[in-house]
Amino acid sequence: QVQLEESGGGLVQAGGSLRLSCAASGAAISSYVMGWFRQAPGKEREFVAAINRGSSNTYYTDSVKGRFTISRDNAKNTAYLQMNSLKAEDTAVYYCNADRRWSPGQPASEYDYWGQGTQVTVSS
Repeated sequence: QVQLEESGGGLVQAGGSLRLSCAASGAAISSYVMGWFRQAPGKEREFVAAINRGSSNTYYTDSVKGRFTISRDNAKNTAYLQMNSLKAEDTAVYYCNADRRWSPGQPASEYDYWGQGTQVTVSS
C-alpha cells in the first residue's frame, strides 16, 4: 500500500510560484496514476491535475490550465505540481493522491490513497 507525503506549500504573493512535491513510500508510484486535489475552507475537495504512469498524458481542471504543471519522477518515487501565476483563489490545502485507474476529474471519494496535505496561501 502506498503512503504519500506532500511538501512545498507556503505563503506566496499573487503572481508568484510554488512547487509542491509528493513523496511516496511503501510502493512504487510507477504502478499508479498520480494526482493533485485541493480543498479551500468551507468547500469540497476538488480535482486539480492528474498524470498517467508513463507521463504521456496529463489532465487539468480548467481553472489551472496554462498555470500549473503536473509531473513525476518514477525513479525518485515522487510527483510534483509546479504552480505559476498564483491567484488568491488558489489558496487551499493541496493533497496528493494515487490511483490504479486513469479516471481523472472524478470526485475525491472515488480515490483511495491520500497524503496529509500541504497548505498553500496566496496573498493578494
